[in-house]
This record gives sequence, C-alpha cells and structure tokens, in this order.
Amino acid sequence: MKVSIQVPTCDLSDSDLKQMCQLGVDCIDFTRGSSFPGVKELGYPDLDQLLKLKRRIRSHGMDINRVTLPDISSSFMQDEPGSEIQLDHVSNAIKAFGEAGISLVRQRFAGDVFPYMSEEYTAVHRGGALVRGESIRRNPELQPPTVEQLNAWWKRFDIVFGRLVPLAEQYNVNLAVHPSDTPHHNTPFGGLGFHRVIDAFPSRNVGLVYCVGTRGEAGGTPLVLDEIYQYGRKDRIFLVHFRNIRGSLATAGAFEEALLDDGHMNMAKILLALHKVGYNGCINPDHITSLEMDRAPHNPSKSGMGWVGWAYSIGYVKALLAALTEFRGGRD
Repeated sequence: MKVSIQVPTCDLSDSDLKQMCQLGVDCIDFTRGSSFPGVKELGYPDLDQLLKLKRRIRSHGMDINRVTLPDISSSFMQDEPGSEIQLDHVSNAIKAFGEAGISLVRQRFAGDVFPYMSEEYTAVHRGGALVRGESIRRNPELQPPTVEQLNAWWKRFDIVFGRLVPLAEQYNVNLAVHPSDTPHHNTPFGGLGFHRVIDAFPSRNVGLVYCVGTRGEAGGTPLVLDEIYQYGRKDRIFLVHFRNIRGSLATAGAFEEALLDDGHMNMAKILLALHKVGYNGCINPDHITSLEMDRAPHNPSKSGMGWVGWAYSIGYVKALLAALTEFRGGRD
C-alpha cells in the first residue's frame, strides 16, 4: 500500500510538490474534474497538458493515482434538453486519461446525497481543532426521494455507466464511485447502492473509492470492516479514503469527524483488514482537520493546503503502514 494526497487544483507550486515529496507522499489524487487544463474550453482534459502535468509530478518522485471526470450535473440526471453533451464530455475525458496512462477515475453524480436531511456544524475537538459535524434534521416539508424518483435517478446513472464501462475496459481504466456523503438512508451510493452498481456492471474495471470515514458515519467500525471484506475480496476497492469519526447516524443520530487517533474507530484494525483482503492501492488521508498553525495569518501555503494537518495525517498513516510491515514479518 502507498500514501496519496488529494488536491482540488492542478495549479500546484514547486513548493507544494516539494512538501509532498518531503512528507513521503507516493501519489496525488485530483478531486475536481473541472480543474484540468482544457475542461473549461473543451469540456474534457487536454491530453498534451495532462502529459505535461504527469511529467512534472514524476520529476518530484511521485505519480498521479486518481483523477476525477467532469461532473454529471442535475440537468442530465433530470433529462433536461441539451444535457446529453455531458455524456460526450465524460467519455472523451476517459479516453484522454487512458491515453495519458492514468488508470483510476471517479465519476460524480448530482443527486446522490440528501443534504436537507441533516444540519452541518463546526465542532471543537482536542486543543481547539476544528472539525465538521452533522446532526439529523427532521423536516416534514422536505422528504427523501420516493421509490419512483430514485428509480428515475438510477435509470440516468445506468445510461452514463452503460457508455463509460466499455470505454474504461478499452482504455484500461478503473471507474469508481465514492459513497454518498452524508450517508442518509437510501442515498444511492450507500450499502445497497454499492451492490446495485456492481451487480448492474460486473466488470473488473468498476469499483469503489472506499471512504472509511463516510461509511463510519453510517455505522462505525463493524460496518466498515464488513464492507472491506465484502468488496475487498472481490478486488472492487480501488482507493481508500482514510479518516476517523465520532458517533454515527445509526447510533447517535449525528457524527463528528476526528483526528486519526481521536475518533471511535480503530484505524490500525481497519488497515489490517485491508491487508487481509489483498488491497494494494493508495491510502488517502481525507477531510484534513483544521489545526492551529494552518489557520495562522503567516501560513505560507499559496495553494491553501493545510500542511500541518496533512503532515500529521500522512505521518500517522505511514507509521501504521510501517507497523503493518513489521507485523507481517518484514518487507515482501
């Protein structure tokens, strides 16, 4: 397993890349499909610029692990006139990424979360660390989608994946979805939704960006371990987002994100479970906690990266991986 870091922009300074290298990052994950050169003008990434970006990252001893396709918006999911162009754009994006030798892409879909079902707040944890929290909010005027509405949503999803999966196979690209965050009941990419995606598209190129934190929000460590064994043994986990939480929607009606050593989940046990199912992709620290020196006025990072929080998270993951290597009896 390797360590990756996620960034929202392709406009990374040499200082940012040097800092990643110094922290021991192996790969970079790009979280916004709109960030790649060419998307604004063409609707999909420019291949020459992608190759240039890849060479620049490799010159700092790292590589690109995961990228994000242009978003499928609510206009497409609601079958509005003219929205079909989005399907052409994501198709061309897969081709560009495949030709650039980038083997993992994520597709976002509008409507896979129900944000009106919970209320977000900022919680204060150890020493004043600021974290995201959410609490279930019951509002009789705002109801979850009906079965008919969800079926209509899935019909549009099937159209997209029906086009993308053959392209993913042709261009040797793994196509992934991320769990619905927040994981309210019946959100499309929840526990049952994962099965639906893989049942409908049983290709080896279809799988998950498995987010430990998001699934922990749904049911804590037992649910996370169960899903790792379920999807990991089928080689359907392509990337792991690694973060801890306190509470869950199932147990407390609320959750709060937490530092890796300060939540309710045993992160070492989760990493061991990933090892047992043969996972060998990247571990990606996720939703980095806002720490004091990252909020200080003299924070020098022009990209907005909270390097103190990232340094803590990356160091914690690398220590767990080193301990796992020792537990296994040394390197392979």
